Amino acid sequence: MKKVAIITGITGQDGAYLSRLLLKNDYTVIGLVRSKSSSSLRGLNYLNLASQIVLEECDLTDLSQILRILKEYNPTEIYNLAAQSSVSLSFAQPIGTFQFNTLSVFNLLEAIKQFNPLIKFYQASSSEMFGEVKHLPITEDTEFHPKSPYAISKAAAHWICVNYRESYNLFVCCGILFNHESHLRTDTFFVKKVIREAIKIQKGLSDQLKVGNLDIKRDIGYAPEYVEAMFKMMQQPKADSYLICTGSSVSLKYIVEYVFTKLEVPTHKIVVDEKLFRPSEIHDIYGSNKHINTSLNWEYNHTIETLLDILVEEELQNFTV
Repeated sequence: MKKVAIITGITGQDGAYLSRLLLKNDYTVIGLVRSKSSSSLRGLNYLNLASQIVLEECDLTDLSQILRILKEYNPTEIYNLAAQSSVSLSFAQPIGTFQFNTLSVFNLLEAIKQFNPLIKFYQASSSEMFGEVKHLPITEDTEFHPKSPYAISKAAAHWICVNYRESYNLFVCCGILFNHESHLRTDTFFVKKVIREAIKIQKGLSDQLKVGNLDIKRDIGYAPEYVEAMFKMMQQPKADSYLICTGSSVSLKYIVEYVFTKLEVPTHKIVVDEKLFRPSEIHDIYGSNKHINTSLNWEYNHTIETLLDILVEEELQNFTV
């Protein structure tokens, strides 16, 4: 029988790479979008996938619309990647962020419970849920202490998933992803912004890069490999929650200076602007990938330097103003 996967948030970085992986594994892929007319298919077009995917409009805050989609396509798997995912925007729009990021998950799980409890469900959880922890590395057992409205909403959504897994015996996996990058990131994300602005300075199109707090450290990996981990956890006989991470952290200062040096851009073009500091910031965060290594045989092998080399080269090849 043909396998059918539904992906919410399909137009994002992870949705595009996940679509490619699922198509390679002979799935029919259904992508849910709020509006076909206003949704950007840049990532899917970049990977030459748009023509192979069925797009359906669906408001995830409306349970009836989700049930209609499930009845029409009878999926075997659902990957929920949809969210208001900007940490900075969540401080400006905390209520809207919390409402969408939790109600959408409730509706998807309720729809599965009502229509077909055998459908496998993947929830994109976030390392932001942990906040400022007392001990590193973070593991699946580390206590949550979220420090942004976005992180609070993702923590609530995560516990909704755990509750449905334990209370209703649904197959609900939570992938707790740390920062992960690719060429398909939008320009608002830090690493992509740094690379693009450095190239602009190199080409004489800009004079400086304004940044916020560069002393903070993050665990940063490569998105296509993280998507493989998502897929692997959904193929297991039992659902669980897994950290997807590199196992180490790097300072944002090192990232900026490495990119500028690689592109031969003077580092004095980097300007720290305190207006870009967040109201609440996590100083250092990185996870242990021991559980996923042991259980799923998934290993991450890039260094931060090889990752940045990949991202810089791909951006140079595709750069447009």
